[in-house]
Formats: sequence, structure tokens, C-alpha cells
Amino acid sequence: MTPALITASQPEFRAAGTDLSERRRSGVSRGAVIDLEPTLDTAAMDWVANGAVRIGALTTIAAIAAEPRIAQGWPVVAAAAQGLATPQIRHLATLGGNLAQRSRCWYFRNPDIDCLKKGGPDCPARTGNHLYGVAFDLGPCVAPHPSTMAAALLAHEATITSDKRSQLTIGDLLGDGFDGGSDHALQPGEMIRSVELAPPLASERGLYRRAISRSHAEWPLVEVCVRAVISDGAFQFIRITAGGVAPVPLRLTASEAILQGAPANPSMIAVAAEQATAGAAPLPMTEYKLDLLRGLVHDLLERVMA
Repeated sequence: MTPALITASQPEFRAAGTDLSERRRSGVSRGAVIDLEPTLDTAAMDWVANGAVRIGALTTIAAIAAEPRIAQGWPVVAAAAQGLATPQIRHLATLGGNLAQRSRCWYFRNPDIDCLKKGGPDCPARTGNHLYGVAFDLGPCVAPHPSTMAAALLAHEATITSDKRSQLTIGDLLGDGFDGGSDHALQPGEMIRSVELAPPLASERGLYRRAISRSHAEWPLVEVCVRAVISDGAFQFIRITAGGVAPVPLRLTASEAILQGAPANPSMIAVAAEQATAGAAPLPMTEYKLDLLRGLVHDLLERVMA
């Protein structure tokens, strides 16, 4: 492996700096920093008359986790916010920062190792230690996307507004995972301004759960979000998303297709859980994530049906 060539690049935005500060300490990120000051526009939750909510990008994760109206209308978002990182980090980290954070891959975080995300020719994790890598091998980089909030927002089909564009989907913001050279599709100098959540559905239920390798303060190995509307004994609406398994958060469309309109019973849940890994292509060291994914999907579907 050749030493990484780290040069000054576009200035980086810093809100709380929980991720950027670490990268700068290690020497992975260098160059100018633009500090962002919270304003009434960027650090608040605005409730719309139709029941939607707009969350400013500088709103802290802790504020989202503690807001009862979020917990009531968008429980997946609230639970994801409550589950990530530590209380100290949640009180500083912002929604926009969580969405725009960089890869947690130890090769990327090492300033002396080159990789695709630092302009290198290949992904050293692919032939190296990729124990925490992807189980859906979509592109040349095998690091899973680190944003828990992105998986939750994908489940809610949230839209994002930046200072240059509006009505961006999570897919627009993060890309399709095929690129390998970036963690998001923001343009140079583009800043996330807000996230919009549509009104919740009538009788909607939502759950979030993660599998981690220790009890606290750990990045998820696999995380799953489920939204459902169950009436007349059947799934009238279903959304299932997963994080920690691919270069971007994924919608588990094969599982959704099994359940949409189907009876809400244990046999259908078992079939849907098996379909959660449809299209997976694990690496030699990440096949264990498929069992975790199937198990989490099965568990959350049972809980949402209860």
C-alpha cells in the first residue's frame, strides 16, 4: 500500500465538528474550515399545517430524539436518533452533519494509507480486513455508509433542501453506491439546509433496531427500520430499510413486495425476513451480516404486528 497523498481541498463545513475534528486530528482532512452558526432557520423544527415537519440541518440529534411530536408522528426517526453514538455526541452532533459524515473505514481513517475516497486507485479493504464491510457489494468501495439518520429518513422518503437544490431524496444526496469515491453527492461548497418529513400515515407504526458488537457507543453492524400500516389483518403499507450493509442505506424492496397487501401473520413475516437478503453479495468476512439482517427484519416485523 502506498502512503496516501493528502492535500488541501475545498473548505469543509463544521457545525459541531464531531466527525471533522477527528479527521483533522488524524491528518485525513486538512485545509480551510467554514464554521456554521445555528440560526432560527437551520436549528429548529417547523411544524406545517398539513402535519409535515421541517427539521433544520443544524438541529442536534439529541433535540430530535427528545421531541415528543417526532416520537409520536415519526417514531423511526426518533428511535434512530436515540440509538446512535453516545449522549455527549448526540447533544453536539447535527442532523446535517450525520448525513454528510465520512466513511468510518479504518483504511480511510489512516492518513498513511491510500484509498478510493482519498483519490487512490483501489479499495484496500476489499483485499484486506473488511470485517465491518458491506454485505451488498454494489461498487468498488466496500465500506458501509455511516449515517444512521439516513436509513431512518429513507424509510420516511424524506426530502432534503440545500443552499443550491431542493426536493433531494436520500438517494440524490448519497448516490447509488456504485461510485466508490465519495460518501455523498453534495456539490463543492453545497450545504444541507433542512430535511422535510411528510405527514405520518393514519395508524402508522414504526420501529428501529440495530445489532452492535458491544453494549454502548458502538457503530451498528446492521440496522433496520420498519414502517407499517396494518388493518383488516393485512399490511396495507410497508417500508423496510437497512443500514450498515451497503455503501448507501437500502430499501429492502423484496421483503416489502412480499408483505404489501399480505396477511399480517408469522408465516408471511418469515418469508419476508428471508427475502431481506435478496441481491446480497457478501464479502468473505461479512456473511455474518446476512444472518443479522434477516434476524432484525423478522424481529421488527413481529414487534410491529403485535
